Amino acid sequence: MEQEEGQNSYLKGHFLIAMPSLTDPNFCYTVTYIAEHTAQGAMGLIINRVHPDLNMDALFVELKLSATPKLASLPLYLGGPVHTGQIFILHAPPFGWEACQPVNSKIALSNSMDLVEVLAKGNGPESYILTLGCAGWGPGQLESEIMANAWLSCPAKESIIFNVAVEKRWEEAAKLIGIDPARLTNVVGHA
Repeated sequence: MEQEEGQNSYLKGHFLIAMPSLTDPNFCYTVTYIAEHTAQGAMGLIINRVHPDLNMDALFVELKLSATPKLASLPLYLGGPVHTGQIFILHAPPFGWEACQPVNSKIALSNSMDLVEVLAKGNGPESYILTLGCAGWGPGQLESEIMANAWLSCPAKESIIFNVAVEKRWEEAAKLIGIDPARLTNVVGHA
């Protein structure tokens, strides 16, 4: 597992997999990609929750952009309960966009209109998901939730973000750490 020097306890570039016992409706059975994690807190995007009311076509109409038919048919995701009016893009290379923060050599997080406009024209990164909103944790909050057994974590695999059907992402992320999702219980305890 690659870690930045001095960052060995942080989860940047990892999946957070919600345990069945996590009943918060914002995070129940979610997989969250952690794009940033420092002593000041953490930020990520939920990758397996499709927006119930909006799709990409509606988003681009709202932005007064015309999108390719392929793009208009893609799902728009709920990235989390924070900044719900902002667009966040989790994407593969290239990374040369405004407000683009590479997480590692394979995935970056952007939230600028230049990339949205390029995507609307059918250009830009080959693999991406667009979300409204993000997930955020204050200093020590995520660590406390992990200690309370709300989350499992593992290094992220970009194929789960970009190539696995949305309804299978929680199960596939759990399998990354050798867990049979059918055997997980919502009973919390410590051995």
